[in-house]
Amino acid sequence: MRLQSGDTLRALIRQRGYSMAQVARCAGCSKAFMHGLCSGAKQSCSIQLGQRIAEILDVPFELLFAMNNSRRSGRRIKQKLTA
Repeated sequence: MRLQSGDTLRALIRQRGYSMAQVARCAGCSKAFMHGLCSGAKQSCSIQLGQRIAEILDVPFELLFAMNNSRRSGRRIKQKLTA
């Protein structure tokens, strides 16, 4: 899953009165990983983790995350078909 915006995630955490550490603990990931998502250093996570974060923050999953569209894998398939 690709995070839509680290800024949005950070704002929602603050708005709900949580710390990144609290959300990380409840979601089952490290504080460093959560900080990476909020800062933009990390841009993706598992579907399960994304769902837990959205549930903790009480927001629709789609507000925070989008499906990965792997351009790279699409290129590999096209290359194999044309080879």
